[in-house]
Amino acid sequence: MEKIRLGDLVEFQRGYDLPKNEFKNGKIPVISSNGILGYHNEVKIKEIGITIGRSGTVGFPHLIKQDFFPHNTTLFIKNFNGNNVVYIYYLLKSLNLNEYKSGSGVPTINRNHLHPLKVTATKNKETQQKIAKILSDIDDKIEILHQINDNLAELAKIIYDYWFVQFDFPDENGKPYKSSGGKMVYNEVLKREIPEGWEVKSLGEIEPNIITGKTPPTKDENNFNGNILFITIDDIRQNLFIYNSERTLSEKGANTQRAKFLKKGDICVSCIGTVGVIGIVGKIAQTNQQINSISNPQNFNKYFLLNYLDRYFKDNFTAKKGAVLDNMNKAEFESIIIINPIQNIKEIYYGKVKFLYKKIDTNIQQLQQHQSLRDWLLPMLMNGQVSVE
Repeated sequence: MEKIRLGDLVEFQRGYDLPKNEFKNGKIPVISSNGILGYHNEVKIKEIGITIGRSGTVGFPHLIKQDFFPHNTTLFIKNFNGNNVVYIYYLLKSLNLNEYKSGSGVPTINRNHLHPLKVTATKNKETQQKIAKILSDIDDKIEILHQINDNLAELAKIIYDYWFVQFDFPDENGKPYKSSGGKMVYNEVLKREIPEGWEVKSLGEIEPNIITGKTPPTKDENNFNGNILFITIDDIRQNLFIYNSERTLSEKGANTQRAKFLKKGDICVSCIGTVGVIGIVGKIAQTNQQINSISNPQNFNKYFLLNYLDRYFKDNFTAKKGAVLDNMNKAEFESIIIINPIQNIKEIYYGKVKFLYKKIDTNIQQLQQHQSLRDWLLPMLMNGQVSVE
């Protein structure tokens, strides 16, 4: 390892101007500071490459493993000077490049900030390749676990749609209910037919334990940095089952709102800003005021409601327009209309999909262990504290 100017390793260049209204139909991803902005028909960089955010979301690297178009909100690496591309990607991840932004309004960074930076790195190509392989193998495993979870969740949704949207749940003879002539009854509330014996109820009637979160007094630092999850919308976005939160509560902080405690299996739904992001609590937690939660749901309701609400918010939600943000208060959340099946059908559904969700839960815990391992190894491999041997 040696101290090297970043500009002696690689050469950065500003991305290309491309207004959104000038995108042309194509399959080439346009990479902005936040990732894929859209698709275009022009290639600027062939095969593998790296961008970092230049303005807006600054300093975060993206590794692109196909032809792409770097947007003007990014810097891209024009010349790798023979260095291993994946190694350079992890090197950039290990640097806090967002610290080098300038400007008082929208944060920006340019190559004149980056090229003079002194970084600890190796020019040995064999060592670069070994470091890149160690870290990319971990990331590949994480990506595979994400893909498996996406497939498992999609399978549970397919069964849900077949049973509770098309109404082709198995009848008493094991045949699809509606397709086999099962009796349908007109419902005045919905102005449509639903299976005989099913009801229309509010969410609050089906699961009455609805909790809206709250933030403990922030002036008292002793309320935070403990072992209790403090879930926000960004935490829900990470994974379906929530085991980590960016911020945590101490017992003192959590006890200021003891009635707000959630436990494993409770369902969290964002209600301010981006309404309808859904997750399942993985361990003891509380949330902030942006989240409504279904506390202690009955097992046979848990995954039925998870999929019902997911579909509801995606297909039917018309947000209440506030002065700044869209929002859904607790009363509105409790009043969501649910087409409530016979309990026996929900119990059978739970029996079929609980193993899928159990596997998703296990995979999330495993991929988070891999993420922790990668994040622990990354700086030490890059500065030589850990040997590739």
